[in-house]
Amino acid sequence: MSLEKPESKRKIRKATLKEKVEKYLNEYKNILVCKVDNIGSNQMQKVRIALRGRAELLMGKNTLMRKIVREQVAVNKNLEALVPLLKGNIGLVFTNDNLAEIREIIEKNKVPAAAKTGTIAPVDVFIPPGPTGLDPGQTSFFQALNIATKITRGAIEIINQVHLIKKGEKVSASHVALLTKLDIKPFFYNMTVKSVYENGSVYDATVLDMTKEDLLAKFFNGVRKIAALSLSLGYPTIASLPAILGSGFRKILAISLATNYEIKEAKEFLSAAAAAPVAAAAAAPAGGAAPAAQEAAKAAEPEPEEEEADLGLSLFD
Repeated sequence: MSLEKPESKRKIRKATLKEKVEKYLNEYKNILVCKVDNIGSNQMQKVRIALRGRAELLMGKNTLMRKIVREQVAVNKNLEALVPLLKGNIGLVFTNDNLAEIREIIEKNKVPAAAKTGTIAPVDVFIPPGPTGLDPGQTSFFQALNIATKITRGAIEIINQVHLIKKGEKVSASHVALLTKLDIKPFFYNMTVKSVYENGSVYDATVLDMTKEDLLAKFFNGVRKIAALSLSLGYPTIASLPAILGSGFRKILAISLATNYEIKEAKEFLSAAAAAPVAAAAAAPAGGAAPAAQEAAKAAEPEPEEEEADLGLSLFD
């Protein structure tokens, strides 16, 4: 008969979690780190069902998760960036799917929740005006909270909208009692994605809100700043090259017009200006380049010779 003790449930859970984490780390490239404060098991199960086939939600003790990830760093060094994120009340969502779509699925699953004493209000809480259904004997309760009321048809009625709790404030026992009496559940709780691990890179989840147009706008804004800095320092770069070439062409064009030396580009510019002066003015470079070219063109035109005035006199008169 064997005297060995059977493995405890705790050890079995640890071994199972380790096996899952190692499997998911090898199978998936991306991880969403989600905040799961005030999330019940029923709500979490609904999120799992919604993610089925596209992602895997995994919960576990942070100390054990960090230990498992550190062991996997020897295989994949990129995982070292994930370790600092494993703190607080979090869950991990492993996926190879579109990160923005997976985040939307996670965060759209919200459930109403009653206020609890001592919690921090995630949003402003307002009490709407109107009948409350409470008997006049509870008027003193509203007076203690400085809420203006009146008695209508044998029930208490709130006169004006009341800003009961401000966002970021701590919920008091009086707030909870009033909201309970009015049967109001002011808060909605859901899993929120706070950080993203994507194939070795870690960034804030707000980056997922950016569109391709936003990224291109930020990129070209940076290019413009580099070009402006390069031009001001007189240090040529790829970003400032178009501006340098444009400035050089304007100078050549001005010299061509001033010296009446024809070049192909000058002819094309003058032809376009003659055919559509308005379009040419709109397409002309900013600054004083267009006026300079016009002045140079005027200077290049030969001045008409003055004819001698016939005064009716003769050399021999």
